[in-house]
Amino acid sequence: MARFHLLLSEAQPDQKSPISRAKTKLALVEAALYVTGKPLDLKILCSVVGFRSEEKVKELGRVLKEKYGSEDSALEVLELSDGRFVMQLKPQYVPDVKRLATRQLLTPGPMKTLSFIAYRQPITQSYVAKVRGNLAYSHVRQLREIGLIAEERVGRTKMLRTTPNFADYFNLSHETPALKKQLEHLFENIKSQKTPSKHQTPEVLQKPQPQNP
Repeated sequence: MARFHLLLSEAQPDQKSPISRAKTKLALVEAALYVTGKPLDLKILCSVVGFRSEEKVKELGRVLKEKYGSEDSALEVLELSDGRFVMQLKPQYVPDVKRLATRQLLTPGPMKTLSFIAYRQPITQSYVAKVRGNLAYSHVRQLREIGLIAEERVGRTKMLRTTPNFADYFNLSHETPALKKQLEHLFENIKSQKTPSKHQTPEVLQKPQPQNP
């Protein structure tokens, strides 16, 4: 917790003690990560805790990461490759509690179409339909309506790609090359371990195959 003590020394004077102020800032970051359930960038966390310095907020995030890493908690805090932080359920606890989730975001058919688009993007809608079947058109419409994919008209067809909302929901990078690499690693992990993480159901993590829904 050395970083925590460093932050104490940089706290601004007010009516509260430095320890109390630093604990409050740390708790605010923790609360923000918990209530959103998705990765948050440093700019958003700065606005929550009232810091101008992204470096100070990054240190708070890393303190939380160490804190949860050293405790026997079902939750963990991760620092993603793009600098965002996320709080999520540890993978080993998912199988025992996933049935308690209120509902899944998508049924298996649309989820497989989403996986195919994410892994092959940018990709034309006509090719998605050719590989996934005619039901892919209704899948694409559903995915677009909930904000997981975007489309751009190209001639008589449409070019499809995932949105930042997709990356946030599945804790992936906003950069397409990095996202595809992360998906590849996830496919490999699922194949070898068969263990899903917080939002990642087995359906969405199946490596896309050229088959019908």
